[in-house]
Amino acid sequence: MTELSPYLPGFIAAYAILLVGASSPGPAVAMLLGISTTQGRGPALITCFGIATGSMTINLLTMVGVGLLLSQAAWAMNLLRLVGSAYLLWLAWGAFRKALNPPKVSVEQMAPQSAKALFIKGYLLQVTNPKAIAFWLAIAAVGAVNGAPAPVIAAFVTGAFVISFAMHAAWAVVLSSRPVRAAYAGGRRWIEAGLGSFFTFAAFKLATAER
Repeated sequence: MTELSPYLPGFIAAYAILLVGASSPGPAVAMLLGISTTQGRGPALITCFGIATGSMTINLLTMVGVGLLLSQAAWAMNLLRLVGSAYLLWLAWGAFRKALNPPKVSVEQMAPQSAKALFIKGYLLQVTNPKAIAFWLAIAAVGAVNGAPAPVIAAFVTGAFVISFAMHAAWAVVLSSRPVRAAYAGGRRWIEAGLGSFFTFAAFKLATAER
């Protein structure tokens, strides 16, 4: 059995970034809220499965691409870490701006669709989202599974899928309630400030990590 313990620090760092990133409001949130309020939570969860599958696709593609890059250039990891840190700082800046002027929590109106259509809608939204792609490149810069055997990589991908699905499902289920949405909107300033602080800290740790 493959030993996971040497890779756990990288797993934790990557999952922490993913957890907070998936918690940040984005295009998927409005769509999920619209589906959950007009069609119910079941269809919204099917859409979440599509989003998580799209996230897994980007995860695999970025790992393959980063692996090929690193095999050709030893300096590539340092460059990737700097790019990842810059992106996290950009996310932090966006969060702090929202903390100063919190946007309204909007619900996108959705027409009824089949389960297959909902899955595809969630999948395509995620794999074509430039923010999601850039975010996974930032996570890849952590190097959680660099040089890891296939079982470790499979465990990492599975864990990332679960996190992505769980966080988007939380949006769909919890914020489909009007009182909860109102409470969230009231605390949005502090939530965004907390996200900005985390992204700033993550950018610093990533830029100064020793490899």
